[in-house]
Amino acid sequence: MHSNNNHRGHDDSRHDSNGHDHGAMIADFQKRFWVSLVLTIPILALSPMIQGFIGLEEELSFFGAPYVLFVLSSVVFFYGGWPFLTGLFSELSDRQPGMMTLIALAITVSYVYSSAVVFGLEGDFFYWELATLIDVMLVGHWVEMRSVMGASGALEALVRLLPATATRFTSNGDTEEVPVAELKPGDRVLIRPGDKVPIDGLIIDGRSNFNESMLTGESRPVEKGEGQEAIGGAVNGEGAVTIEVQKTGEKTYLSQVIETVRQAQATRSRTQDLANRAAHWLTWVALIGGGGTLTFWLIAGAGFNFALTRMVTVMVITCPHALGLAVPLVVAVSTKLTAQNGLLIRDRASFERARALDVVIFDKTGTLTEGRFGVSDVVPLAGHSAEDVLDWAVSLESQSEHPIAQGVVREATRRGIKPRSITAFRNLTGQGAEAQVDGHDVKVVSFAYLRANGLTVDEPTIEDLDSQGNTVVYVVVDGSVIGALALADVIRKESYETVQRLKQLGIQSMMLTGDAQAVAKTVADELGLADYFAEVLPTEKAAKVREVQDKGLNVAMVGDGVNDAPALVQSNLGIAIGAGTDVAIESADVVLVRSDPRDVFAILALSRATYNKMFQNLLWATGYNAVAIPLAAGVGYGWGILLSPAIGAAFMSLSTIIVAINAKLLERARKLLPGETKDVVK
Repeated sequence: MHSNNNHRGHDDSRHDSNGHDHGAMIADFQKRFWVSLVLTIPILALSPMIQGFIGLEEELSFFGAPYVLFVLSSVVFFYGGWPFLTGLFSELSDRQPGMMTLIALAITVSYVYSSAVVFGLEGDFFYWELATLIDVMLVGHWVEMRSVMGASGALEALVRLLPATATRFTSNGDTEEVPVAELKPGDRVLIRPGDKVPIDGLIIDGRSNFNESMLTGESRPVEKGEGQEAIGGAVNGEGAVTIEVQKTGEKTYLSQVIETVRQAQATRSRTQDLANRAAHWLTWVALIGGGGTLTFWLIAGAGFNFALTRMVTVMVITCPHALGLAVPLVVAVSTKLTAQNGLLIRDRASFERARALDVVIFDKTGTLTEGRFGVSDVVPLAGHSAEDVLDWAVSLESQSEHPIAQGVVREATRRGIKPRSITAFRNLTGQGAEAQVDGHDVKVVSFAYLRANGLTVDEPTIEDLDSQGNTVVYVVVDGSVIGALALADVIRKESYETVQRLKQLGIQSMMLTGDAQAVAKTVADELGLADYFAEVLPTEKAAKVREVQDKGLNVAMVGDGVNDAPALVQSNLGIAIGAGTDVAIESADVVLVRSDPRDVFAILALSRATYNKMFQNLLWATGYNAVAIPLAAGVGYGWGILLSPAIGAAFMSLSTIIVAINAKLLERARKLLPGETKDVVK
């Protein structure tokens, strides 16, 4: 049941609100575009206006040409224009006329009027306009749909965290491999060292450390033993444990996170883009302008054919080709530019809104920090040096795979201290490890070991480090404590610069983490954050983002773990660190491939530059109508000025070229990404 439910949620996420599959829609637009483009070539060649342009009227004219033109244009109209015709009814049923309505109106007027001319009405063919408009709009939607995030793979990525099978104990004590879906409450499951926990369960035998960072945000491996719960999806450490299955299906921890992500995706607002809003108003301009033009010339006694031609010219020219490319071309250039700079845009609408951010909320583990233990302090005792303490410790810890041991080894390597050979290495369950180093008994142990063995340490510095949330281990040589090592999740050096520059821009930096208050406060104070939220469960993170949003602030969320997925979806802009889990990446609007928090500045810079180009293109694509529409309507007729379809076509071609060049100029923003964004984000 668990698996089926998850996959059903994933399938739903691959469709839009109308149930359309995004992949199929993109393929459909692509096919319609190529078919229409091929048919457009003979349509242009047979159009009298185009023939006049190129001076081949006699060469390309033949008996029956208008009827061939009618047949070819009918195919383009009904096949290539079908998405726009159906989109017209969809938008009208929602009482939200937009781009589809405007396109459908223009091509329908062109087709009906031109067809009437073929069968006897006096006038000009607009088939060339019909075909080129459909071609441009199809390619525009195709480019746009490929650039905009379609279906999120967040739910599928969550499911992949769980292994497909589990090692279950049989009634006679043997083990068997069974599908996880067959597990039921009360089953006993063996989890070997390094294995993923297949399902939530209570530990009934054994003790081990569990890496839950991708699930709960807790940076430190959590040591658990009998009577404690193991969470499905966590990675077991060095010990083998047996769990008793407690929860299955929708009741498991991971399923609850999946449901939170699904709900956040389902409730996400969908705003119309600038081009669609422009199309909404142009639709009314076309209808009112066209109707007004027809009425005026009929009253003026200019004759029906003249009045009808003026009306058609107005309604056709109101839908400029450039409008269909104004946004998609900028999106394409922006997507390419960001990809080349390690910034992958998955949701264009959210990315465009990044220009208005007020707050950036960072996940701690793996985002502001490296997500691994590092030695923050070495406290030598009894006359020893820091190098002495590390020297003894690294020799012992080099034989362990524990995250704390790996942190000690990295620090010793950084200082050029090499481990010595050891003998008689053994783990002290839950308390540390010991071994013989050059004839000396060496232990690296927890405070619990010291207390259990009557060893005392009176050093205020160590107490302060412990109160700050550090993990403190003690180095004991021949029964004497010679020093202590404080380990913590290492703060990225880039995080300091990121927070400071955001502060300079008036953007607040906050932090969400599943870590303890002491750990969170230490990191927040170190970085100078405006606020932080500690000990936050995954299902609470989205609520925290909403809490900040309820103050009227636009929020970006930066994270990398499963626990961040709901918050990434809830935020105005979800930014995933690329080195994180698939689910975080699939839930985000933008992915930072380099895992560098400073790239948030690149996002801000490009968002503003992209928006500016879109606005400029839309201004040009629609602004020239202020001149073209009155001329097409015939306001200059008394002075001998009349915008013919041929001149209108030239206007449209020029507009399209200008929009394309302006979109291409966005590539100049390359020099501002990343690390050169200071001037832009201001």
